[in-house]
Amino acid sequence: MAVNADKTNIWKADIAQSVDMYNDWFVNFAPKVYRETRRRTTEDVENALKWTTNLTNIEPMLLRQFPEILPMLRMTTAPPIARDRLVGLARVSKNLVENMEIDKRLPPKMSSVLIDAELKKIGQIIVRLADRDLFPWLEDNHLPSEKELYRAATIVADRLCGAATDPIIRNAQEQRQLKAISGWLNQRGYKQVSGGNDSSVSDMQLGTYSFRRNVPVTMENERIVKIPLILLLCL
Repeated sequence: MAVNADKTNIWKADIAQSVDMYNDWFVNFAPKVYRETRRRTTEDVENALKWTTNLTNIEPMLLRQFPEILPMLRMTTAPPIARDRLVGLARVSKNLVENMEIDKRLPPKMSSVLIDAELKKIGQIIVRLADRDLFPWLEDNHLPSEKELYRAATIVADRLCGAATDPIIRNAQEQRQLKAISGWLNQRGYKQVSGGNDSSVSDMQLGTYSFRRNVPVTMENERIVKIPLILLLCL
């Protein structure tokens, strides 16, 4: 089943239709995702501000208790700093930063003394680079108003949720594509089968298809590598 692989005369029309389909989906879906992500992220930032006493307490003990706030702290600086930039500026272990940001924990094999020393350096960099226009109370030590706190939280949330929204949109877009492919195949008499890790490609019957199936491939050194396929179609 070549579908349109041999019909080069309609490729441009197919591409245009695909782009239009994505644009329509994006316009109707992306704003909702962004708003929802920003709402949740703003709440997370507000909590982080409470935990850090409005960004005045970024001591090792605090970071030990709430390692997951590190991404938010990176967005409070002027300019906001990337993960690798923080590692370089603070001269701390990349392993520590990645554990805090990705796994939301401290490295289990790092010594407690070294962790505290590294966390102290992270806190010092954040305090030094903190955006005084965004957090004016850090400049004159006044008690921030609710309006100042909310404004700061929403701006930090905007900085954060731009990165957080992209994977959500990509995943939803992939699900949309798989749903469209599944509908097209089902209309033509194909049947979807499970793509579980315990199932074998040889078990698939003619006229079936599977999403996300690991296919074992033997390399030149006779090592077997499982390659995940988004779509496997048995003709």
